[in-house]
Order: sequence, then C-alpha cells, then structure tokens
Amino acid sequence: MDKQVIWLTGCASGVGLHLTDAFLARGAQVLATDIDLDGMRHAARARGWDASRLLMRRLDVRDPGAWDALYSELIGAWARLDCLFNVAGVLHPGRLTEASGKDLDLHVDVNFKGVVHGSRVAARHMIAQGRGHIVNLASLAGVAAVPGIGLYSASKHAVRAYSLVLAEELKGSGVAVTVVCPDAIETPMLKLQEDFEEAALTFSGRAPLTVEDISAAVFDRILKDRPVEVSLPAARAFQARLAGAFPVLSRIMTRRLRARGLKKQQARRDGRG
Repeated sequence: MDKQVIWLTGCASGVGLHLTDAFLARGAQVLATDIDLDGMRHAARARGWDASRLLMRRLDVRDPGAWDALYSELIGAWARLDCLFNVAGVLHPGRLTEASGKDLDLHVDVNFKGVVHGSRVAARHMIAQGRGHIVNLASLAGVAAVPGIGLYSASKHAVRAYSLVLAEELKGSGVAVTVVCPDAIETPMLKLQEDFEEAALTFSGRAPLTVEDISAAVFDRILKDRPVEVSLPAARAFQARLAGAFPVLSRIMTRRLRARGLKKQQARRDGRG
C-alpha cells in the first residue's frame, strides 16, 4: 500500500475509522473525511495518525460541490487517486408508515446519493488514468428487505444496484467497483438499534461482525481480487439471498429470526448494566 492514495468517508467512527487506521499503518496516503471533523481530529490525536500522509477534511457527502472541491485539493496534494471507499451512512430504526419526510431524505441523500456523488467524482479521474477501485459499503439489508429498518434497507438496495451497474459500465476501463454487503457490524450504528424493538432482526445473527472482519476482507480479498460483490458472513449472506429471491420464504424466515433477534437485543440491553 506504500504511497497508494486512498479516500475514505465516514472516518470519525466505526468501519471508516478502523480502515483509516489500517491504511495508514500500511503506508498509504489517506484523505479521511467525515461530517464530524472534531471527531476525526480526536481520533487522530488518540491514535497517533501520521500527519505527513494524512489529509483530514469535513465532508457532507450529500453536497456534490464539496466532493468536487475536495477532489481538487486531493489532486493538488498527491496528483492521483487509487481507491475510494464510500463508507459513510445513517440508520434510524422505525416503521415505514411512521417515517418522516426528513428521515426519508436523510437516508436517501446520505446512504445512496452520497455514494453516487463520490463514485462519479472518482470514476471520472480513474477512467482518465486507466486504473482505480471504487468500494461501496452496502449491507445484507441491501440484499434482503429488513422490516424495522426499512429506509436503511431500501437505501442499501439502491447502493447495491447502483454499484453492480457501475461495475458493468466500467468493465474494460481498468476501474473496478466492489460492493460490500456485510451483516450487522459492532459499531455505534449497531448500538443505537438496541433500544428499538423494530430493529430486532438486526440482532438475529450468531454474533455481529467486527471492524477487523471488514478490514480483513478488504486487504485479503477486495483489494487483491477486486470482486464485484463481497457478502459477509457466508451463512447469513446465503440466507439473505434466499430471502431476497423468495419473498414468501422471507416472511416465514422473518418470524423465526425476529423472535431470536428480540432475545439477543434484550440480552444486549441487560448487559449494559
């Protein structure tokens, strides 16, 4: 990874924060972005990020002009972009019929349109240089519909579809597109769902993935093989694909999984003391 230029979003916490650590540790030059600039600065101090290989900037992924401005700054500093990781996302649990217009806009604008804005900026540069890699973080909730987090699930379905189409359109250009569809990950986004029974299905797996699981997939497979899609873990991915392909089967599975998820969700609440 020495001297590779990596642009990441969502770097103040969770997966984006961990990947920033991991790329810097491997010698990459990193543009770390998040809407929470103070949170990134705190992480940089706490983790000893190497300022000589790091640009930290505030980015609201909903703003296409902000993407363009940061791209110009990045090229001015390092003259290239090797990989973009669209990680930033939001999730507000709740039933679709009770969701506000503001919530709808937030999920679509951050989770989906943010990915589109970033991918367009990166693709223009990468096509011109004849190489590059765009990695978009979706979810298994973008493979199977997940009640209780419906806006999130719908927006991640859009991310997955967009990424698969973009990968096909860029085939032969030297630019790869990978969409990553993980199960629940142990991050602040998971913790915020503990108090919402609507989100019980999130907790129905054996155990949440860790940020280390995601980085292992990134460095052991995604960056090496540049696959179009990676889903984690394998057993839950198979389950999600069945549910996505057969809605009737999905209804049967949902009843059983929700009961399991409610128990695990309660256990997490109890464990908080």
